[in-house]
Amino acid sequence: MPPILNAQGISKAFGAKPLFQNVSFTVSEGDRIALIGPNGSGKSTLLRILAGTEVPDRGDLAVRKRLRLSYVAQDSRFAPAESVRGVVERALRDSSAPESERGAHFAQTLGQAGFEDLEAESAALSGGWQKRLAIVEALVQSPDVLLLDEPTNHLDLAGIEWLEDLLQEARFACVVVSHDRYFLENVATETAELSRVYPDGLLRVRGKYSTFLEKKEQFLHAQGKRQEALENLVHSEIEWLRRGAKARTRKSKARIDKAGELMSELADLNARTRTETAQIDFSATDRKTKRLIELENVSCQLGDRTLFERLNFIVSAGMRVGLVGPNGSGKTTLLRLLRGELAPSAGEIRRADWLRIVYFDQTRKLDENVTLRRALAPEGDSVIYQDRVIHVASWAAKFLFTGEQLNQPVERLSGGERARVLIAQLMLQPADVLLLDEPTNDLDIPTLEILEESLLEFRGSLVLVTHDRYMLDRVSTVVLGLDGQGGAESFADYAQWELWQAERKGAEKRTGLPQPPSSPRPEMPTKKKLSYLEAREYAGIEQRIAEAEQVLQTRRAEMENPAIASDGPRLLAAHAELEAAQKNLDTLYARWAELEEKAGQAAR
Repeated sequence: MPPILNAQGISKAFGAKPLFQNVSFTVSEGDRIALIGPNGSGKSTLLRILAGTEVPDRGDLAVRKRLRLSYVAQDSRFAPAESVRGVVERALRDSSAPESERGAHFAQTLGQAGFEDLEAESAALSGGWQKRLAIVEALVQSPDVLLLDEPTNHLDLAGIEWLEDLLQEARFACVVVSHDRYFLENVATETAELSRVYPDGLLRVRGKYSTFLEKKEQFLHAQGKRQEALENLVHSEIEWLRRGAKARTRKSKARIDKAGELMSELADLNARTRTETAQIDFSATDRKTKRLIELENVSCQLGDRTLFERLNFIVSAGMRVGLVGPNGSGKTTLLRLLRGELAPSAGEIRRADWLRIVYFDQTRKLDENVTLRRALAPEGDSVIYQDRVIHVASWAAKFLFTGEQLNQPVERLSGGERARVLIAQLMLQPADVLLLDEPTNDLDIPTLEILEESLLEFRGSLVLVTHDRYMLDRVSTVVLGLDGQGGAESFADYAQWELWQAERKGAEKRTGLPQPPSSPRPEMPTKKKLSYLEAREYAGIEQRIAEAEQVLQTRRAEMENPAIASDGPRLLAAHAELEAAQKNLDTLYARWAELEEKAGQAAR
């Protein structure tokens, strides 16, 4: 089947620095492609080239005739005073859908997205609802291809699950730029990584995101072996040249030319594989206090709305709390209460004496007019980190900034770069408690992994608000869920929170009534739970056992075949295959029992 979008030999540079060179990218009907890559690799630029809103420096883009394409940018903007209804009706008028179908399409799409007040001003909606509206605006145009740039950045967890379901059931093709690993795993049927580490600038693998990770590891391992072999070859050729090789004979000249080619290939490999990662390491104090923050019967109201009430919770030493809930449920407000910036409507919050709290604000407030140098080192040309004086250039390099960037204004920084500046500022402040409000937005996957490792190693306490479910699962030792109706519950992990939500929704459907908020239950101990890869293995192990049993039956039938039974060599081979099939089945059953027990412990 020919592609419906076909970009061949695309190159793009800004100034002297190329983003990517000679990259080819195709989209066919039904594709669900995850486009990933490190910050600055050009993912958003490639998406805009596919959308036709940006022109490549070189290369060709071929588009199927009468192709309907919708593009949702990273930042959604709507005209002031335009209602939700107005945005969608305008998009419908621009679509190719027959007028007789527009009414049904309008109601169905908005209903699935969860919009209730169609007269609400679109520009006044929260970031998450503006993102939903932007996606709805694209959907009602009945696209053949939907291009989404970081669609999960402002969505809450419920919104991300809505988008996952939508894309899984969609008939159109889509290309999604995202760093949300669970989202990628659940949605993508192909993953493409844009990075200079690959010879073609792009590695594309069919299958889920976890399959991509396996293939990427294999590719990088093979490339590393090639690099090691080249280094040895080049070393021996250099030694030969140093011994005074003369280019008089045809054979010598050919060897000198070959040595030059090997050196050029090695230089290219070294340049491509030279990767840098941010060095994130939060500083904890040596406080020995066990109870850091205690909430007793805490309630919070905004106007006539109760965000949560009678909340009892203790942030103790070393605890890592994942704070979850729908948009508007009060997650950021609770962080501000913990910090002491707000007072509760009722109840009491007690903090340990001289408690040092460090706060990451999701709005990422930075002085736009100062240079990067002043943002990283406000007091001079150096900073003091963990009792050591570090020059600002070295400090900047830890967060992947170059010396040339130090004099550029903060306003020119990308979202990911701003997040790294804020993390750098936080790292200079020793903390008893870290309060992080959506720190993952705009960070690429390598930086997310480093941030996770730093949070796991942080000796203080942590309260984390994030829509990144993988980070929640990996980092948090307890999950505090706000239901948006005044209730709160604590859970061992995010999976328990999801189960609790599903049970409440089921009860609401059965009774037709909203369920009253339940009183918070005591803090639950950390339980051994399935890792991300183990959960995937557990989900598919029954199918693997069924297939292994089928193979075993086939091998047994072969042993009973008279033609094989009378042929000595074939009989020995068949017996070996039967034993291997039995061993494989026994191993699978043992692994199933192990995973079953582990899953049962997490559920209890």
